[in-house]
Amino acid sequence: MYDKEEVTRVREAKERWEETTVQQALARFPERYETFTTVSGQPIRRLYTPDDVADMDYLRDLGMPGEYPFTRGPYPTMYRGRLWTMRMFAGFGTAEETNRRFKYLLAEGETGLSIAFDLPTLYGYDTDAPEAEGEFGKCGVAVSSLRDMEILLDGIPLDKITTSMTINSPAAVIWAMYIIAAEKRGIPRRQLGGTIQNDILKEYIAQKEYIFPPEPSMRLVVDTIEFAANEMPRWHPISISGYHIREAGSTAVQELAFTLADGFTYVEAALERGLDIDSFAPRLSFFFNVHNDFFEEIAKFRAARRIWAREMREKYGAKNPRSWTLRFHAQTAGCTLTAQQPENNVVRVAIQALAAVLGGAQSLHTNSMDEALALPSELAVRIALRTQQIIAHETGVTNTIDPLGGSFYVESLTNTMESQAYDYFRKIDALGGVIPAIEKGFFQQEIAEAAFQYQMEVDAKRRIIVGVNEYVEDTPMEIPLLEMDPQGYERQVARLREVRRTRDNREVLKALREVRRAARNGTNLMYPILDAVAAYATLGEIMGVLREEFGEWEEPAWF
Repeated sequence: MYDKEEVTRVREAKERWEETTVQQALARFPERYETFTTVSGQPIRRLYTPDDVADMDYLRDLGMPGEYPFTRGPYPTMYRGRLWTMRMFAGFGTAEETNRRFKYLLAEGETGLSIAFDLPTLYGYDTDAPEAEGEFGKCGVAVSSLRDMEILLDGIPLDKITTSMTINSPAAVIWAMYIIAAEKRGIPRRQLGGTIQNDILKEYIAQKEYIFPPEPSMRLVVDTIEFAANEMPRWHPISISGYHIREAGSTAVQELAFTLADGFTYVEAALERGLDIDSFAPRLSFFFNVHNDFFEEIAKFRAARRIWAREMREKYGAKNPRSWTLRFHAQTAGCTLTAQQPENNVVRVAIQALAAVLGGAQSLHTNSMDEALALPSELAVRIALRTQQIIAHETGVTNTIDPLGGSFYVESLTNTMESQAYDYFRKIDALGGVIPAIEKGFFQQEIAEAAFQYQMEVDAKRRIIVGVNEYVEDTPMEIPLLEMDPQGYERQVARLREVRRTRDNREVLKALREVRRAARNGTNLMYPILDAVAAYATLGEIMGVLREEFGEWEEPAWF
């Protein structure tokens, strides 16, 4: 980016500055810490200059927005042409309660839905299953049958709005419910747009909401990718997720590297199935965390786009430029929210959201200030949505593309994170790939060590968390918290019993036999699952068949 003569002059000027001006200043005002690092422990220099990016080639490493290697953004005009989708994660209690929240958010200016499911649903159990006792509706909405999905989506224009569903092990079944609910309303599946998370690898790595062993789980993921490529051209069948890896305690580089390594593993599994890479790669999507370290997060997103583009084009041979393009949803970091002084979370979320926008996100959820205490109240979720709207319309940051591009610090940090991600790729390859590395506990140990190091820094006040380890106040909380319908569980169970009583149970048994047959013979499971869902087989019944055929996974001890 700069000629050698200019870099040499800058280097000499910096050395002089360090030896004179800085030393004089330090004699009067010593720096606050002996060393400075990002949240993830990356060393931060006192000053960044052209010397720190002397090896960069502008067209090779940055290029133009919407062109390879997409460092500066996946689309040519970015937010000048279209703002990101404001997609607030929502779900609690019954389908009726969550449907009301969806309509409230849409009325307040949300532009995409994002469904949170409760723990029994995430583990593939019906609400009335013994395993589900005490967990109804606490972390999301309960969906046990197509009837619940119909109520959940009632009055929502599914042909005009995209929907993201955070569901993994039972993703194929929940997706089938969404498809059938839309088709019953006359909306063809090819018109539906949205995303299912469906990222089982990060469940083994971080979130632990797995059910089946890795091999049949990967088979299910590829079944959904194949189905989407053939049947649903507007749908993203997987959202490869670093969010939960970061929430488990990883560094930014670990989130970047582990997420992309998972992505490459899905690509390879689909290729092994015989799919053409350009038939499915354009519909792969990503989901990243936005933590507190403003510049580190921006650099992470820029490095992710560049790495993905390079590998998809050069390693996997994709020909379609859309196959090279990494598009991602971002969510502000739940792990940074504090129960102490929860109003402070509004500020944290605003800064994190700004980093997501400056990093080029396509979709964004902003956490609510009360989420360390309860599911979001209407007041809190409205403030969180307004945060995005203020960034979009009042700050001016959407008026130009990649405004931090060219910053010596941001470009140097982007390059460093890219290099360190490749170091992790080599370690993972040496272990035999992502699944063998999971079985050896590699990811789990790396994340645990990073989380421990971070907590040690907080405990020692090397990292200040406002209101937690500094500026602490002992004052009563004054924000309102959400209260769910106390009769919701009874209504949900009664509806489930009514579904079982009034459906054609012979059709259900027939459909479940077809699911079992497909599980055994290796044919794509999406088609018999769709038929079972249409017959009102419940989530627990379909997942029960798959549990019997695939078995359940127990994580090996690695410590």
